[in-house]
Amino acid sequence: MTVTVQLFAGFRELLDGRETIPVELPTSACVADLLQQLREQHPCCRPLLDRSRVAVNQEFAESSARIDAHSEIALIPPVSGG
Repeated sequence: MTVTVQLFAGFRELLDGRETIPVELPTSACVADLLQQLREQHPCCRPLLDRSRVAVNQEFAESSARIDAHSEIALIPPVSGG
């Protein structure tokens, strides 16, 4: 299945300003599978992925959370400032 991942802040900068990217996953995928696929497809994002959160259907998700073809997925980098 192909899912669309929304990008924010640092991820957009690393991926040429794109707002979303498609990611191909197996039908029984979880967040850990998504992160592994992203590390393989976009090596430039590896350092940021290790410090970021994944939201599935507008809620922060653990690595074991399931993803289906209709899931809304967002990569949320760490926030700095004050």
